[in-house]
Amino acid sequence: MSTNTYPLKLPSSIKAAAARLAKEDGVSLNQWIASAVAQKVGAVETAEEFLKRRAGGATGDGLSTLLDKVPDAEPATGDELPEGWR
Repeated sequence: MSTNTYPLKLPSSIKAAAARLAKEDGVSLNQWIASAVAQKVGAVETAEEFLKRRAGGATGDGLSTLLDKVPDAEPATGDELPEGWR
């Protein structure tokens, strides 16, 4: 496995929490952070692949047709745009 050094700056509170969790897991802070980054990379890549599969060959060409079917009505209570929104 190839490794590279990367200077990481963390807020003190996050570093302290990560150090505490690493100690509870019985690993070094470096191992814990590397594992956390690997988990995040995996989650993002998995989500990206899921969304690509879910979209299939969709291009958005039919979106206007779909939106034309939406009734012209006032928004439901709680769905209004904020005052002054543009």
